[in-house]
Amino acid sequence: MNHDNYSDAYIREILNIVKTVAMIGASPQNVRPSYFVFKYLSERGYDMFPINPGQVGKSLLGKPFVRSLDDIDRPIDMIDMFRGSEHAMPIVEAALALKTLPKVIWMQLGVRNDEAAAKAEAAGIKVVMNRCPKIEYGRLSSEIQWMGVNSRTISAKRAPIPTQGMRLSLNRQSLGGGSTTAADRIAQLGKDKNDIV
Repeated sequence: MNHDNYSDAYIREILNIVKTVAMIGASPQNVRPSYFVFKYLSERGYDMFPINPGQVGKSLLGKPFVRSLDDIDRPIDMIDMFRGSEHAMPIVEAALALKTLPKVIWMQLGVRNDEAAAKAEAAGIKVVMNRCPKIEYGRLSSEIQWMGVNSRTISAKRAPIPTQGMRLSLNRQSLGGGSTTAADRIAQLGKDKNDIV
């Protein structure tokens, strides 16, 4: 799998098959990115489980925090990782120890660990790195257009305004995937993000 560029079909398939999501590193603070993603995916009908050992005994949008993947009493379709790249391998190893393997391991923006990804893929688990499911869902459903962002999808119909628990169609035709010229230039520069383009 080329983890530098995911096809829209790959991301779309994942977002369509996933029903339950365990979010590792979820935060109850409403200014944290994990909170926004948790809330957004919950509102789109995904069954969410917040994992944060420091928050056990509290809840996030009505869902009780759990300490680890082992504390979830049902199979998980996707693990959404809000932890640094150095934590990816232990999380993948914990996922591989589950009785029922997840279908997907999703590493959030800024998180990439090719060794952990290879280990998960060898076990038949799909992997996405350095992407956000909230952004990808909004882009593929064209919902992000409501905020004035070019989603690079084409449809004669404007995306509906979602209501609580509503899952939007992700089957809109896409133009050229999720990459942009600016993102491509930055990727070609390599690891030095201080270079001016």
